[in-house]
Amino acid sequence: MKPFKLKIPSITDNLRIVESFIDQAREELKFDDDIYGNIMIAVTESVNNAIIHGNKNNKDKNVHLSLVMEDDNISFTVEDEGIGFNFLDLPDPTAPENIDKPGGRGIFLIKHLADEVRFTQEGKRVEIIFYLNS
Repeated sequence: MKPFKLKIPSITDNLRIVESFIDQAREELKFDDDIYGNIMIAVTESVNNAIIHGNKNNKDKNVHLSLVMEDDNISFTVEDEGIGFNFLDLPDPTAPENIDKPGGRGIFLIKHLADEVRFTQEGKRVEIIFYLNS
């Protein structure tokens, strides 16, 4: 199956385009309502991170989003054009010293909503996988 692809400039208003992309994919691929909410939150959060943290809100840099549906999973890949980050050294947002900090919850949320999360290319690319019929 040919993957669905989207490229957007790094502007947070473009999250609406991402939401429409997910809605269109849901209509065409008929994935379950059970995972739809998790997909919407995890993927838009990941794109938001790519815009703000990866591309530093530089509208001349793009965020690339693609999805592939296989027999047993649906996989979204979000890639920014930034310098990456150390995804192995993320503070735990639930730790007492981090509870009052405004950042650091996005990746934590993504990891709890998806079945698998894989970072590659020094953190510039994240693959978010949801199992079907689980």
